[in-house]
Amino acid sequence: MNDDPNLPSEKAEMRIRPSTKADMAAVDALLARTYPKLLKADYPPSVLVTALPIISRARPELLVCGTYYVVEEGGAILGAGGWTRDKADPALGHIRHVVTDDRALRRGVGRLLMTHAFARAQAAGVTRMECWATRTAVPFYTAVGFTEIGPIDVPLAGGISFPSVRMLRDL
Repeated sequence: MNDDPNLPSEKAEMRIRPSTKADMAAVDALLARTYPKLLKADYPPSVLVTALPIISRARPELLVCGTYYVVEEGGAILGAGGWTRDKADPALGHIRHVVTDDRALRRGVGRLLMTHAFARAQAAGVTRMECWATRTAVPFYTAVGFTEIGPIDVPLAGGISFPSVRMLRDL
């Protein structure tokens, strides 16, 4: 049973929907609360101090793109994430800015997001998905069918880069 008064009871049902601009504050809060907790075991403080202020913010263009989703339960957002089509290769999609509330891990939030994203991308003609996973998320992405390709430094604002892992999956 869930004892956290900020999360919905176990009786509430999870649902997924496209995000909107109105979700900005809730997704911002989710990223800002969850990323520091989940990433600290896999990244040194010197990396997190520069990267977290950038990656822990909702991306307005994603929230309104139509392929970025939120998972809600009892009115609370428990997760967010989605995909976008590659600009050069229409058969390739990219998983984007996925987060699951650290208080709701292992409840199927991330898997629901990925299953939904894969189905929507495949219906749009995408045959392969790529993600640049945090080190922390590699086991999750492996569990949903991705294969590790190798390390990648993801460029962030201001010349900062974030060490990640490039992963691919066929749809």
